[in-house]
Amino acid sequence: MADTKREIERKYELPEGGRSRAAKGGAPDGSFEMPDLTGVKGVSRVRPKGVVELDAVYYDTPDLRLAADRLVLRRRTGGADEGWHLKFPVSTGIRDEIRAPLTESVPRELYGLVRSRVRDAELAPLVRLRSSRDLTHLVDTEGTLLAEVSVDAVRAERLAGEPVDGQPAATAWTEVEVELGDDADPAVLDAVEKTLRKAGLRPSEVGSKLSRALAETVGKVPGEKAGKAGKAGAGGAAGTAADHVLAYLRVQADAIVAQDPAIRRDLPDSVHQLRVATRRMRSAFRTYGKVIDRSVTDPIGEELKWLAAELGIDRDQEVLNERLLARVGEVPRTLLLGPVRGRLRAWNAGRRAGSRSRTVGVLDSERYLALLDRVDALLADPPLRAAAAGAPGKVLPAAVIKDYGRLAGRVEEALALPPGEERDIALHNARKAAKRARYAAEAAGPALGKPAKRFVKRMKTVQNVLGDHQDSVVAREALRGLAIQAHAAGEPAFTWGLLYGHEEAQAERRERELPRVWEKASAARLRADLSG
Repeated sequence: MADTKREIERKYELPEGGRSRAAKGGAPDGSFEMPDLTGVKGVSRVRPKGVVELDAVYYDTPDLRLAADRLVLRRRTGGADEGWHLKFPVSTGIRDEIRAPLTESVPRELYGLVRSRVRDAELAPLVRLRSSRDLTHLVDTEGTLLAEVSVDAVRAERLAGEPVDGQPAATAWTEVEVELGDDADPAVLDAVEKTLRKAGLRPSEVGSKLSRALAETVGKVPGEKAGKAGKAGAGGAAGTAADHVLAYLRVQADAIVAQDPAIRRDLPDSVHQLRVATRRMRSAFRTYGKVIDRSVTDPIGEELKWLAAELGIDRDQEVLNERLLARVGEVPRTLLLGPVRGRLRAWNAGRRAGSRSRTVGVLDSERYLALLDRVDALLADPPLRAAAAGAPGKVLPAAVIKDYGRLAGRVEEALALPPGEERDIALHNARKAAKRARYAAEAAGPALGKPAKRFVKRMKTVQNVLGDHQDSVVAREALRGLAIQAHAAGEPAFTWGLLYGHEEAQAERRERELPRVWEKASAARLRADLSG
């Protein structure tokens, strides 16, 4: 069974005199001497823990797919935590380390977490790192561990891959690593760094031993995806319309791949974020059909729709249950007649039974993996149309305005209908159109700047009004079903009817609010936004 540890650490390179490299072996010259850390703020005692020998083999695909996303997968012997380790970057200096027991092959639970990146490629030994780790614990007056400081004498050996420019098969260096103790104040790291810098150390330019080993024995620096940003760059209007659209699509593709392991780890909001990425990609396919050929993207869009629907079963139920729980919490106790909370819990549990395994099953399916491959193939060789070479300041606003016109027609149609089921359906269709218009402007954002941001803000407001209305429609249907179940079981149905009435009133408020919100998102304002 795998477990997770949040790892907060900083790495330091030694002064030139304390570092050596060896093409055929060897070790650091050992001339570096650690400074006295007893004077570090908050540190009461420095406890030497001796030297431990670590032997780690790092695994990756031949084209370094894990290293490209700064993931680390290793099998390590020696030390208190020997076993398999999979590290996911969280932010600079912070990683989640997922551990599994020592086995000969990659544990199934860890393999699943990298499958969206690995797919059908082979995971094979890439680099072997043998380290002599001199450990020191920094503790406070109560003996609580504040930080673990290690001086690592490392020898790296390339096991696979061809060097780019004749790099040696082996290299060696010494580095200092400071890892924050569990629940310790991160300020400790700042205090230790101050002392280490005075001793001549400097923060490491690479984030992991593996990165350094690859740079020095293969010549490849992981974590850099050349060409992925497109010519547009960060936030600029340069390049073509295609550059901007493809950059947006690549962001969504990366988000799908990144959220896959987050879903498997059951991290908050991960299912929602993956579904949003699929929707944004589908929306961009349809909005920018004059840039990228829809005869190619539409079939992929259908597969993205399938994926979002499959993953949405559990997510939609979660959102609905949260809404109903909140509504129940607003009802005075004297009006809660019967086992309302108990029935709601049982109803939710029944609808979510097996949902976790169903979700993981979708991510493990061949259909899903084939979808990821098709997206990659599309982005590697996009089927561009004539407008792709056009100026983004002309092509992108025209597409956004077209989506806005589609939304305007749906809103006007819905407002012209009398209250009832037909109007509810029309408002739901308008909600989907508002979302598409918003995504269209988000994709155009780097080219259009602040005008696009203003438009996105207006579309969010419209979308929120329409979204809450649709959530009320869904909630009322669920409440009707719960009332029927309660009545059949001989329980009072009064509270369910009361909640139904509350949701009905909320929908009516949203319908009254819509004309005012829509007026602020008028066509005149839209054109003013997009013209700057």
